Amino acid sequence: MNIKSLLLGSAAALAAVSGAHAADAIVAAEPEPLEYVRICDAYGAGYFFIPGTETCLKIGGKVRTEGEWYNAYNRDSHQGTLWHTRAELNVDTATDTEYGPLKTETIVRWDWNDGGSTSTNLLWSYISLGGFTVGKKDSQYNLYIGYAGDVINDDVIYDGPYELNQLTYEYDGGNGFSAVISLEDSNSATTGSASYGASWWTDDRQNHYAPDVVAGAGFKSGAWGFKVVGGYDSIVEEGAIKARVDADFGAFTAFLMGGWNTDGDKLNKYAGTNQDVSACTAPNGTVNASKCGWGDWAVWGGVGVPVNDKLKWNLQLAYSDSKIFEATTNLKFNPVKNLLVEPELTYVHYDYAHDDTVSGILRFERNF
Repeated sequence: MNIKSLLLGSAAALAAVSGAHAADAIVAAEPEPLEYVRICDAYGAGYFFIPGTETCLKIGGKVRTEGEWYNAYNRDSHQGTLWHTRAELNVDTATDTEYGPLKTETIVRWDWNDGGSTSTNLLWSYISLGGFTVGKKDSQYNLYIGYAGDVINDDVIYDGPYELNQLTYEYDGGNGFSAVISLEDSNSATTGSASYGASWWTDDRQNHYAPDVVAGAGFKSGAWGFKVVGGYDSIVEEGAIKARVDADFGAFTAFLMGGWNTDGDKLNKYAGTNQDVSACTAPNGTVNASKCGWGDWAVWGGVGVPVNDKLKWNLQLAYSDSKIFEATTNLKFNPVKNLLVEPELTYVHYDYAHDDTVSGILRFERNF
């Protein structure tokens, strides 16, 4: 065998080995295409599709901190300055169905006060479809007709209950007419403690099974709107009715709302009180609980004046048959988008207790 034959044989052997290794080589798989988050604009700003589904999701919330000086709900309060901080997380979902959007809304709230610990509250959590709502949110007695002004202390004179479980149907005629009917949790329990209004006010709620009922109707045309709503407290077996007119005059908005209590000598869920018992304690120590509530009637009114695109001034006045008078004013200043600075001042006169109070709040709030 000569040198040339040896070299050719070695080259052939190396080629065979290389070919065998090439046959065993691992080919990398093609990467799967990324599924980017898609914007869902069918239900308003901020929604996006949950990847792999047709459900839209929106996440938001707020962070708030505020200083409070004295207490508009307790004339006997010796509170000097109280600092309060709050955080809220909102999670909304929406999916299109043959019956319209299937929606949920959940709001979780955390609160901390000076000298206290952090508390957690499931503020709202409900499901809605085709005009029906089931779950926890504010009573339709307040939510449908509207709250008592664009101020923080809007319910110094009680305007109704807030967070509770309910089964609600709301009708929107598309022509300005709307209506609502709601079966609401009577909060019956064995403790006898109130879950709405002032903590000292209790009623007999043991072994009670009937829900409370709220119904209302309204009409809006152009700059004017009118609504009426009534609530029946199945425990006290009394109720109340509120009627409201809203108007938008361009340079300012205004509202006027009046309420009637079916029995002015009693407090009920829809004509109750948020005031401390000191509001209905006479100088001689006599307590008359009805003097903390409306009596037979109550009235609220207010105006909102946009000064410019960053500043708005609000005023709310309220008075009741029990002779409690309240006046609240504030400024809502937005130095940048989604940041609010809000100073507020409240004056309350208690005729039965022969006393007056002045209180203030300075709020900072960032929404996202």
